[in-house]
Amino acid sequence: MGEAALHNREDEALAQAAVDALVGQLALAPKPGLPDPRDLTARATRRDHSALRWSARALLPGLTAMAAAARRTGEPSARLRAELGAIGRSTEHTVGLAGGGHRGALWTLGLLVAAAALRPDAEPADTTALAKQLAAHPDRRAPRRPSRGSTVSARYGAAGARGEARAGFPHVRRALTALTTARKQGACEPQARLDALLTVMSTLQDTELLYTAGPLGLRHVQAEARGVLEAGGTATEPGAVALRALDTDLSSRAWIPRGSAPLLAGALFLDALGSSGARRTARPAPTHPRTTINP
Repeated sequence: MGEAALHNREDEALAQAAVDALVGQLALAPKPGLPDPRDLTARATRRDHSALRWSARALLPGLTAMAAAARRTGEPSARLRAELGAIGRSTEHTVGLAGGGHRGALWTLGLLVAAAALRPDAEPADTTALAKQLAAHPDRRAPRRPSRGSTVSARYGAAGARGEARAGFPHVRRALTALTTARKQGACEPQARLDALLTVMSTLQDTELLYTAGPLGLRHVQAEARGVLEAGGTATEPGAVALRALDTDLSSRAWIPRGSAPLLAGALFLDALGSSGARRTARPAPTHPRTTINP
């Protein structure tokens, strides 16, 4: 196999691992307030759940291109940041044609895929540190119109998606730690992933929740997510009861903690890459026959 073909396969493997992580996040249930396989119409998102899974796969070419760009550039430079931004905007258009969604996931996974391509042997903390360096560069060619997220961030002083990246994805790292801890404590894979999601929800300044529910609503959701974890997590009966109550509460209010889902996908991506001292290879996230916990 030639060097170019080998690099192409490595880039595609990284991108596929990221898409698998996103699809794994979508397949998880019950996710409080978020679209999951129980929903034919994905509740308040008004997007068919199968369409969300389909459009997730449309990220693959763009993420592959991001990995290739990072490998060619070789450093987390302003030049690479500009190229990632251009690829990201093109990929958003492609995903829109496939059904839409996943803008937050594209931002999170794009930076992490590029960082992983820069240093394939890095530990997760080093990968997020490289992503932080990339995010620190301004994307000078990005449209100047304010987004809803940036408007809410400015109004309430929330970090938002950009702030999360510029801080080195602290919630991705917390989710990864929660995932590992839950597994060690005997949780099955869906329970471990739900505990990781709730860990993110318990502290994230979710701009979507701030927009729809305000600061009081955000604090309410954070407190309820912490309550599930403090009850023992989703692997325990008290935790499972608290999870069902939170799910019912968010569904009835039509509150969507949308910011948490891409960060869980980021954690699943880093988890799939592994974190041993040996050179890592991109591989799909582990599949499990059950990704749903019976409510």
